[in-house]
Amino acid sequence: MKSDLDVSDFRQMLLDSPKQFKEGFALAQDIRVPGEFEAIMISGMGGSALPGNLFRIYLNDLFRKQDPEHQPLAIYQNRSYNLPPESFRKCLNLICSYSGNTEETVSSFEEALKYNLPCIGFSSGGKIEELCKQNNVPHIKLPVPFPNFQPRIGTGYFFGAMFQVLVNQGLVPDMTGEIVTQMENIERLLPKIEAEGKKLAQELVGKTPVVYATTKYKSVAMVWKIKLNENAKTPAFWNFFPELNHNEMVGFTLPQGKFFILMLRDPKTHPNIFKRFEVTATLLRKTGVDVKIIDMEGESVFEKIFTTILLGDFTSYYLALEYGIDPTPVEMVEELKKLLTC
Repeated sequence: MKSDLDVSDFRQMLLDSPKQFKEGFALAQDIRVPGEFEAIMISGMGGSALPGNLFRIYLNDLFRKQDPEHQPLAIYQNRSYNLPPESFRKCLNLICSYSGNTEETVSSFEEALKYNLPCIGFSSGGKIEELCKQNNVPHIKLPVPFPNFQPRIGTGYFFGAMFQVLVNQGLVPDMTGEIVTQMENIERLLPKIEAEGKKLAQELVGKTPVVYATTKYKSVAMVWKIKLNENAKTPAFWNFFPELNHNEMVGFTLPQGKFFILMLRDPKTHPNIFKRFEVTATLLRKTGVDVKIIDMEGESVFEKIFTTILLGDFTSYYLALEYGIDPTPVEMVEELKKLLTC
């Protein structure tokens, strides 16, 4: 049931999000650029960058299954005003900005155009679409299904469209049918995921969340952190095993606040890492810190990624309601943009 606090119906955006992948495939059905590529560079910021992080996990797993000794495509990300060196050599540049006006991404796109680099633009309009039209660059127009729709909820559109582009380029096998089936499986779990997220949010009230995962899924932990920041408007932090055992863990010897550690664990992870979850949880609890181990659900890497992401979505959504705030707007970001243009 929609809350009165949820002015923009953010909950419905979450419930509809599994359908985005199939729509994303359709958006990019005929998009292709000439050339032979050994890498892709995903340029984007904020919510428009999140799909790239998850895309990398999925593609790395896909390539590993194909040929464990050889990854045919390098996957890079750019979160700044200038393109990294990798963008200039046999690289397809994917320019991602939901609004189409993100200044860092627009700047990177202008650099790519200056050097005539192969590009594809992804946006709902804005400067990115305008530059694509002016320079005869393929553009994928992303939908805005709700007023005040937020880029951080549009992961499926980006993911689906980017994957279809790689299929069109012959850079990945066509797994679109399998992805749609897996997303439909996840969609059937939405009532359970929402209930778990609501319960978890109640445990987090008044605490600072810290999200941990394995190295493989560290981007999932980062996305949880970002959703907690933007939806629940609260500080949150992330790290990954085993690195955190060599430094960050020691910081909880003298915790200076009320922290709640959320450990996202792949049940099929390396046995030594699996053990680290249990041992680390025991040590942290001795310092008075709350710890909860959450086993990631799903048979495939894809299912584990997006089932866990949806749990983070609903957790952060209901935490916002617990704090009596609307989860949709990011007013501080909008204020920053205004001040930067002064």
